[in-house]
Amino acid sequence: MDEIIAYFETLDPVMAAFLATLFTWGLTALGASFVFFFKTMNRALFDGMLGFTGGVMVAASFWSLLAPGIEMSKGEGFEKVVPAVVGFGLGALFIFGMDKVLPHLHVNFRMADKEGVKTPWHKSVLLTLAITLHNIPEGLAIGVLFGGAAMGLEGASIGGAVALAVGIGLQNFPEGFAVATPLRGQGMSRWKSWNYGQLSAIVEPVAAVLGAWAVMTFEPILPYALCFAAGAMIFVVVEEVIPESQQDRYTDIATLGFIGGFMVMMTLDVGLS
Repeated sequence: MDEIIAYFETLDPVMAAFLATLFTWGLTALGASFVFFFKTMNRALFDGMLGFTGGVMVAASFWSLLAPGIEMSKGEGFEKVVPAVVGFGLGALFIFGMDKVLPHLHVNFRMADKEGVKTPWHKSVLLTLAITLHNIPEGLAIGVLFGGAAMGLEGASIGGAVALAVGIGLQNFPEGFAVATPLRGQGMSRWKSWNYGQLSAIVEPVAAVLGAWAVMTFEPILPYALCFAAGAMIFVVVEEVIPESQQDRYTDIATLGFIGGFMVMMTLDVGLS
């Protein structure tokens, strides 16, 4: 792992963010590829994976984003926490707005429960858009961290950015399968099911490049940008991931998955930062 961090330290931060999110996209595609071998997934395992995803996102929001954002903010007392409060709130409001506009359907929900503006789009598109929506803050977070670390700002490190990419990649793996499996179960071909599954994460490299470029161009926004990504991810976990994992009788397994995901992400961030 030290060699990987050293390699990323030699790269342009925008390229580093792009490569890191190609990795997270690749794990999504790998997870979706299991649809070539399995038509369904055990529901207990499925809910546990959803819980794991939520745990990773919550831990990343604090350890990788909020804490560094507060640490690098200027001032003392209430003044120091202002960028975190503003950025966190704006991030949540951004996803709230997207949630109301973008047509999508959460995993494990019925077509009658689709959200956003009314549309005749097929369930496959709506499922893909739901996962795409919560991949935006994940890619943004990775890009912002790489940009901040490259500028030598306190609280941001290449190790932390790599840890975040690894953690998000781990939870993207079951996400790809989570999108592809129900599509395959509805009779869609293996190839099309895989394609929709991997497509949900293609937005991450785009968001990462934009995030890295933005903080390097407008350095003062970094604390706000970190906390913006955190607010967006927390909104996604509370509004989407947790409800999805609680739709069946395996709520305890989903909760244990959440705890496991939190522990893994916390360990990665502290260990690699």
